[in-house]
Amino acid sequence: MTLDGLSGRTVLVTGSSRGIGFGIARAFAAAGVELHMLAEDEGIAEAAERLGAQAHRADITSSEAVAEVAASLPHLDVLVNNAGLELVTPLDDGSSGNEATFRRVVEINVVGTFLVTRALLPSLGHGGRIINTASIWSRGAEALFSAYVASKHAVIGLTKTWAKELGPRGITVNAVCPGWVRTEASLRSLHAMAARMKVAPDTLLDEIVAAQILPGFMDPDDVAGTYLFLASDLAANITGQSLGVDRGEYPW
Repeated sequence: MTLDGLSGRTVLVTGSSRGIGFGIARAFAAAGVELHMLAEDEGIAEAAERLGAQAHRADITSSEAVAEVAASLPHLDVLVNNAGLELVTPLDDGSSGNEATFRRVVEINVVGTFLVTRALLPSLGHGGRIINTASIWSRGAEALFSAYVASKHAVIGLTKTWAKELGPRGITVNAVCPGWVRTEASLRSLHAMAARMKVAPDTLLDEIVAAQILPGFMDPDDVAGTYLFLASDLAANITGQSLGVDRGEYPW
């Protein structure tokens, strides 16, 4: 099996300065694409330099900032909407800070994904691919993470809706639902969950891994191949779908 048709294509990966996004970008770079990487933090410049890519720094919740990025990309073959924010938002926390966090998570994960896709749609022609990063928690839930869980359920909704809207244009839209991947965000969430359960983080991680059909804690590179597949000619007939990469934690 080969991933046909990727070499020479133009690909943009959002949220690619670190974590899963960087792993996705690294895989596309190795496939020989013209790679563009976008993130809000200043680390995007160094990350893009490491992969020989073009860096774009922007807050995806700003339509003006996103429009500037779109203007610099007259043509695009693959858009990977990976940028996201994962933080706890306890329902019983009545503070203004918790409310602000809830709004920010939804703004980035839902509104930002919409703004980026809307702005770059004119650059995507027939055969274009949109790949959204959802989560296993878009198929389930976890206490304390209401904003994140709700936003990732929304990403699945966007994926299904856009697949119907863009199918007549020959553009496919799919989502990837990563499970537990060794990233800064997942480790932060692990510690929050462990604190709620009053157990050690390592103990909780052992329980999570044991609940998977395939044991092991994935690294970003372990999920990147699914994005390459969905961007390739092999996935030309797949749209409106969500693919779990979770070592069997949530069989679907």
